[in-house]
Amino acid sequence: MKAVEATTMARAGKVNWVLFNPKTYATILYLLLSLPLGIIYLTLAITGLALSIGLTPIFIGIPLFFGVAKLLNGIVNFEQGLIRHILGLPVPPVSVPNQLQPEVGQNWLKRMVKGFDGGQFIRNLMLVLLRFITGIVFFVVMVTAIALGLGFIALPVVHIILMNEMQLDILENNLFRYFHVDWTYSQQYLLYVGVGLVLFWIALRVVNGLMQIQRRIMYVDESYQPPSMPVEAQFHAPVQSDYDGYQGNQPAQEKMWLA
Repeated sequence: MKAVEATTMARAGKVNWVLFNPKTYATILYLLLSLPLGIIYLTLAITGLALSIGLTPIFIGIPLFFGVAKLLNGIVNFEQGLIRHILGLPVPPVSVPNQLQPEVGQNWLKRMVKGFDGGQFIRNLMLVLLRFITGIVFFVVMVTAIALGLGFIALPVVHIILMNEMQLDILENNLFRYFHVDWTYSQQYLLYVGVGLVLFWIALRVVNGLMQIQRRIMYVDESYQPPSMPVEAQFHAPVQSDYDGYQGNQPAQEKMWLA
């Protein structure tokens, strides 16, 4: 059952019919904004950590450090929610932590230290750094792939405009001349547009593939996974179920022997 749910959740964010799916173009907008957002995230993280370390001797750096940890957690949650919204994934169930409410007279610094998770802080910091790197790489890959497809599609229009306005033939020395293929401009236009449409479709598939990579990097599917079972429960659960099944089948076996 859990395997079926995991497969269904993995397929929920897949994008089919990329050319006519609004998720594809929402993904393009997300990847276009990924470069400035990644720079902003990394700048806030580095600036906050540098100020918290520098201001530690005057005690201001300690609460500032915990504030930066909260900020990084908010950035990661915002990115995960944004990816879920673009891919149309459902809102994950809210997990209620099994913790006692803080006392009324408890110091605010103790509450901040108690709520701090070092492993989660390191993970969020690494995710922000990866968000900056993938923002640059994905932006370059997406723009190159889309520009290549649109360039072939727009080549006939550009050629006609240059021929009419500047008497410039950009298709004069092309591959058809080298291979001695005598094609008219109309036939070449159809070929370029066809190649451009194929390349543009491939570029959209690449864009959706980059979004799936970003989904895995940001641990979007982690919120849908059920909490892990304790070791003792994992050890005793199968033994108990097999024992119950054995007792349930025991009367039937006795009847077979009596018969």
